[in-house]
Amino acid sequence: MEGYALRMARSARQLYSFDSYVEMEASSTIKHEFLDGEVWAMAGGSVEHAAVAANIVGLLGQGLAGRPCRVFPSDLRIRVKATGLATYPDVSVICDRVQLDPDDRKGHTAINPTLLVEVLSPSTEVYDRGEKLAHYKRIESLREIVLVAHDERRIDLWRRTKSSWTQLTVGPGEAARLSSLHDIELPVDDVYFDPLAT
Repeated sequence: MEGYALRMARSARQLYSFDSYVEMEASSTIKHEFLDGEVWAMAGGSVEHAAVAANIVGLLGQGLAGRPCRVFPSDLRIRVKATGLATYPDVSVICDRVQLDPDDRKGHTAINPTLLVEVLSPSTEVYDRGEKLAHYKRIESLREIVLVAHDERRIDLWRRTKSSWTQLTVGPGEAARLSSLHDIELPVDDVYFDPLAT
């Protein structure tokens, strides 16, 4: 009975084509994720969440200076072509050149990230560590995924190997070495640095 009720609830929701979703996003003041015709609003982040994401953008930008890679904040939409998920990672890095999704007639969706970063929050952690991570692992170009904890100074780094993915966890005083980005390092203490802390 539960399965039937869930199917009925899903069928009652309006479904969108990817093209309709792209059109809606172009005029929306908030970001939405898209999957299997369903669209849902993405929650806004806390001050701490925004500050950590900004720190990461700055650290990666500095480390990649002079290299053929670009760092993007959460304004860049990424689509997982293998599953159809369209979303806005907190930080994306694309090396060599940006490949745009041919299904996006506006040209606002990239499909070839090298590295993706998600700064976790209490409301999204289960999704980010589970279903969303599984989607990300299906991106052919993706070499590493960085998950940044909200409740402790901790970074989980997922790295693609020839046959699977491996996980490495680093904490205070340590750094995540990003092999996909010419071995630049992401120091945990710098990721969480707050110049306003007393």
